[in-house]
Amino acid sequence: MTKKVELLAPAGDLDKLKIAIDYGADAVYLGGEAFGLRTASKNFPLEDMKEGVDYAHARGKAVHVTMNIIPHEEDLDGLEDYVKDLDRIGIDALIVADPGIFSLVKKAAPHMEIHMSTQGSITNSATVKFWKDQGASRVVLARELSLKEIQAIIEDTQGEIEIETFLHGAMCMSYSGRCLLSNYMVNRDANRGDCSQPCRYKYYLMEETRPGEYFPIEENDQGSYILNSKDLCMIEHLDQLIESGIRSLKIEGRVKSEYYLATVVRSYRRAIDRYYEDPEAYQFDPKDLEEIKKVSHRDFTTGFYFGEAKQNGTMDGEVSYLRYYDFVGRVLDYDPETGRVTIQQRNRVFQGDQVEIFGPQRDHVTVSLEDLKNEEGEPILSANHPKMIYTATIDKPVEKGDFVRKKLEDEI
Repeated sequence: MTKKVELLAPAGDLDKLKIAIDYGADAVYLGGEAFGLRTASKNFPLEDMKEGVDYAHARGKAVHVTMNIIPHEEDLDGLEDYVKDLDRIGIDALIVADPGIFSLVKKAAPHMEIHMSTQGSITNSATVKFWKDQGASRVVLARELSLKEIQAIIEDTQGEIEIETFLHGAMCMSYSGRCLLSNYMVNRDANRGDCSQPCRYKYYLMEETRPGEYFPIEENDQGSYILNSKDLCMIEHLDQLIESGIRSLKIEGRVKSEYYLATVVRSYRRAIDRYYEDPEAYQFDPKDLEEIKKVSHRDFTTGFYFGEAKQNGTMDGEVSYLRYYDFVGRVLDYDPETGRVTIQQRNRVFQGDQVEIFGPQRDHVTVSLEDLKNEEGEPILSANHPKMIYTATIDKPVEKGDFVRKKLEDEI
């Protein structure tokens, strides 16, 4: 049987790494405290990284570390020693974008797998072959390629190097993330890990003889999002991605919440497993998309996979977040004899609220939270203090670590 496609998930910290693994990721990618492109996520000190590697390897999973900044001279200080530390703790692969970093990694850890980042803007088979000849074991193709182009690259390289593409998450209006807007507007270098996401800002038009009068570029009281993009979501076309020969399917979102991670990874894991149970009979299940929509998201698009992204509306019009559910807590304990569940709160709930509780590889259950009590066992009507711990009676079994969400009365 053909080797299963890899589901690759982001890990912004140690807790998220464990959630990604528990909820079905085959591998995770993360950033250390230097050389990566997400300073907004907590990132990993070396000791946490070692614990994460041990956790993943004990479960047969892999850990990839990002070193994909576009470095200036001072950014190279300490790089070789850092790579040696990563090699020592058992990192499975490094993700790089710069030829200089590539060469320094090869020198410091000759046997380390190197994956070329999407920041490398790789768009053709000649470039893929070039990096293979340099010693790369995988390339993450530019997001601007169609599925037809990806298939042609895979056919031309004849499986001699692994191909990874993005499956789900935020898109960038600039070519595979190479952008200077953040540098220009707020002096934060996107290509060195500090993007302020100015493409998400609201923009207005001002005529020079009418200072202070702002006109929306498109008539909308929420402003105009001329650079904003919709979110990539390929759950409806998962079979086409797998059958194309792509080796790894990547979820974006190292700065996303643990609830986002559990929901999205779980949905794709279930769909991938269902595909491999019977590829010929596989059909997209709308429930997978319904589950994904239960996290905060922008409208979805298929990006460039089926042609120009503009045709799918990726770069057109207002794109704001949609939210239909609140993440209200994590299950800390459950007593099957009494039906009491202990929950650590994330967003407020009230006695009698109906909530959905879900865990890895299980359908969610809908229950009513009754007889709420605080940690001292005193009756309460609501849980609305940050990360307070409370108990409730429910009528269906759940498990420690499960996520609790509540449907909002009004879409946000």
